[in-house]
Amino acid sequence: MQPQNHIRGSRVGGFTLIEMIVAIFVFTLIFGALMSAIVMIYRTEGYSTDQASAINEARRGVDIMAEEIRKARYGDDGSYPIEKGAGKEFVFYSDIDNDGDAERVRYFLATVNSGTDLTQCVTTARGGSCSVTFANFLSPTGILKSAQLVVSTEGYYGVTSRYSELYANSTKIANMCASGCTQCAGTWQGTQTFDVTSYAADGTLQLVMDSNNSVKNVCPWQTANHAMLATFALSWVEEIPELGNELRKGVTEPTGNPPSYPIDDEQSTVITTYVRNAPPIFTYYDENGDQITSDPSILTDTKMMRLFMVINVDVNRAPGDYELEQYVQLRNLKGE
Repeated sequence: MQPQNHIRGSRVGGFTLIEMIVAIFVFTLIFGALMSAIVMIYRTEGYSTDQASAINEARRGVDIMAEEIRKARYGDDGSYPIEKGAGKEFVFYSDIDNDGDAERVRYFLATVNSGTDLTQCVTTARGGSCSVTFANFLSPTGILKSAQLVVSTEGYYGVTSRYSELYANSTKIANMCASGCTQCAGTWQGTQTFDVTSYAADGTLQLVMDSNNSVKNVCPWQTANHAMLATFALSWVEEIPELGNELRKGVTEPTGNPPSYPIDDEQSTVITTYVRNAPPIFTYYDENGDQITSDPSILTDTKMMRLFMVINVDVNRAPGDYELEQYVQLRNLKGE
């Protein structure tokens, strides 16, 4: 009788094919789990580092804030040491750089937004005018910090007697192409840049370009038989109070004689971007340690303040909020 052959599976280096497949599958599972663990460790470590950095940054900010508030004094223009006391904004005067002058200092929770808008107008009448209006470019609670306007024109220029006048909210701010421009150039020219912050503070800016009667309607570029084309590029920066998570510091140096503090001169920097306060950042107390909650008492009776910040890089992850708290005596107001 011939012996029977039993097929148990092909062997590769001492392992059957099935054993090799199982081994590869198990190895893949183990390797995948190991890699996931490594990624998780790195992410956790990265988050912990970011959280620690944010806490240290905020702690330094609170310490600086406390020192500056502690030295609050009358402004160089005679302003009372405290100008505004709100839950998430505090404005005061203090010599923060030890130069002998009191700076106007503003700590506030806000976010900063910026934007640009571009439009143009044309007139086909000899010596005609055209106008544009920028409106509703600020957020509903936005406060304009700066606005810049870049204006260019094209038309029947080329000699000093042919030019256009530029008006912002009915105020003349420049002559355009009184020199340096060519007749019917077929390209934008005479470009000028203007600070229009004061004109656009309410979120509306009306602009008029008015050419004199020597500007004829004979140019062909973009619009046939036009006298003048104008293009307007508006860029702006706004603050939106009490939104976002940026604790910011604004500083205004005194200027002029007698001294004043132009609001447009304020220089703003970020203290930290991870403030999560629902409670107030600033709380005010009188000489008896009783909390003050309303104006004008905050401005006149505050002798001590509580600084409180909640810091969290990611509110959706552990370990959660970190709280910073410090009480500050306004030493120059103790006897008042």
